[in-house]
Amino acid sequence: QVQLVESGGGLVQPGGSLRLSCAASGSFASIATMGWHRQAAGKQRELVATTDRGRTNYADSVKGRFTISRDNAKNTVYLQMNSLKPGDTGVYYCYATVVIGELTYAYWGQGTQVTVSS
Repeated sequence: QVQLVESGGGLVQPGGSLRLSCAASGSFASIATMGWHRQAAGKQRELVATTDRGRTNYADSVKGRFTISRDNAKNTVYLQMNSLKPGDTGVYYCYATVVIGELTYAYWGQGTQVTVSS
């Protein structure tokens, strides 16, 4: 069983910053990809940022404002969000692909709410 526990969401004014964290725990050999998706009310879930073996990928809408980082020793991924806009509001989900035996599995966190509003 693998668990992803997110923290760091909340209410922030436009232009403000938040830092999300997601820690993975459980029995696995290694973690391949870690990343964040988000889902705004009434919209489909969309990719925000991913990190895989040192490579990072960002949605165009967050490039230059968000930074994803990873602490492999702690099995934790972070999302530093700066210059937040109301359009960044949504539930942010952490995900990870982990290697168990010879197979790779994808897991999701429970989500953390981010609200950008004045």
